[in-house]
Amino acid sequence: MGGRRVLPLTQLTNLSVYWLGLTAIWAGLDATILPTRLRELVGDDLLGTAIGVITAAGVVMPILVQPTIGAISDHTVSRWGKRKPYIVLGAMLDVVFLWALATAQTYLALLLFYVLLQFSSNLAQGPFQGYVPDLVPASQVGRASGLMGLMIVLGQVGGTLIGSLGLILLPPGTPAGQAMFWPTVGLGVLELATALVLIARVHDGPASRGRGSRSWSTIARSAWGRDILAQRSFLWLVVSRLFFLAGTGTIIRFALLYLERSIRMTPAEAGLFINVATVAVVVPTALMVVPAARLSDRYGRKPLIYVACAMGASGLTVVALAPSVAIALPALAIVGIGAGAFLAVDWTLMTDIIPRASPGRFMGISNVGTAAAGPLAALSGGIVLDILNDAAGDPGPGPRAAYLVGVAFFLLAALALHPVDATPREDGDTITGP
Repeated sequence: MGGRRVLPLTQLTNLSVYWLGLTAIWAGLDATILPTRLRELVGDDLLGTAIGVITAAGVVMPILVQPTIGAISDHTVSRWGKRKPYIVLGAMLDVVFLWALATAQTYLALLLFYVLLQFSSNLAQGPFQGYVPDLVPASQVGRASGLMGLMIVLGQVGGTLIGSLGLILLPPGTPAGQAMFWPTVGLGVLELATALVLIARVHDGPASRGRGSRSWSTIARSAWGRDILAQRSFLWLVVSRLFFLAGTGTIIRFALLYLERSIRMTPAEAGLFINVATVAVVVPTALMVVPAARLSDRYGRKPLIYVACAMGASGLTVVALAPSVAIALPALAIVGIGAGAFLAVDWTLMTDIIPRASPGRFMGISNVGTAAAGPLAALSGGIVLDILNDAAGDPGPGPRAAYLVGVAFFLLAALALHPVDATPREDGDTITGP
C-alpha cells in the first residue's frame, strides 16, 4: 500500500460511514425487534431457541456470499468501478427485505426474509470491505480502522435506538408486528442513506485486473481455493475474531431478556433502559477506538487485543452475576472499552496481514468470523438459557448463564490469537500454497 496517496479525513470518513448503516440493521433487529416479534409468534418457553435458530439459518449467507462476491468484485470492470455495482444492488434489496420482514406474520416468513436480508446485506458488504486495502496507505490504516470502529459503534447506538422506539412510544398491548413495523423500515432508510454517501463521495481505487479468459464461475470458486490454508495467521485471526464478537454478541442478543427476567423489569422499562445500557457500552467503545489504533502502532496489535479480551471477560462476568443495574452498568463500560480497542486493532491487524493481490476475497473471508459470531452467540446462549429455565423453573438465571457463555468466548478469542504472526505483508507479497 506504499504507493497510495494520503487521504484527507473527510475521505476516510466517507469510506467508513457505510459501516454505520450496515451495523444499525443488525443491532436493531437483534436487540429488540427479533425478540419482540418472536415472543409473539412462539411464546416465552421457546424464545431462546427460536432466536438461535433464526440467526443460525442466516449465517449461511455471509459465509458464502461475502468471500464469493468480494472475489468477483476484484475482477469486475464497469463504468461505476469494481465495487459500487454490488453495493447499489445490495443496499436497494436491503430496503425491500426489511419491509417484507416488517410485514411478516408467521415464524417461517420471518425466517425467510431474515435469510434474504442476510444475502442482500452481504452482497454489498463483501465488495465494500475491499475499499480500505484498495485506497488507504499503510500510514493511515490505523486511523481508517479507528473511524470504522467509531461508525460501527454509532450504528449499534442508532440501530438499538430505532429498534426500541416501538416498545417506548406505543401503548402496552400493541401487537408486536404493528409496534415494530416502522422501526424495521427505519433501519432500511438509514442503511440506504449511508450507502448513497459512499456511492456519491468515494472514488474507486486501482482499476480491476479483469477476468481474462476465466469464467465468472471459475472466479467465484477461486474464493474458496485451497491456497487459503497456507495463510495460517490469517485463519487464526478469523477464529479469534469469531470468538471475541460472539462474546459481545451475547450482550446484545440477550439484553432484553436479561433486563426483564434477571433484573425483573417490565417490557416497557426494559425497552427504555436498553438504550441506557447501550450508551454505557458504546460511549467507552467510541472513545477508545481511535486511541487504541494509535497505541497499537506503538506497542503492537496483539498486546492490545489481549487486553481487550481480558476486559471483555472480566466485565461480562460482573454483569452476569450483578444483582442490580447499578453494578452491571460500570461493568458494561469495561466491556465497552475492550470492544473499542478490539474493533480498531483487529481490523488494522487483518489489513496488515492479508495478501494484497485479492483484498476483496480475503476481507470477505475474514468476515466469516464476524457473520458467524452472532448466530454462535444466539444459538449457544439461547440453548443454555432454555435448558436452565426448564431445570430451575425460574426464568431469572437463564440470561445470566447466557452471559457466562459469552465470558468463555472472550477467553477462547485470546487463545486463538496466540498463533498469529503480526508481521505486515508488503505490496508485492503473493500467496502461495497447494
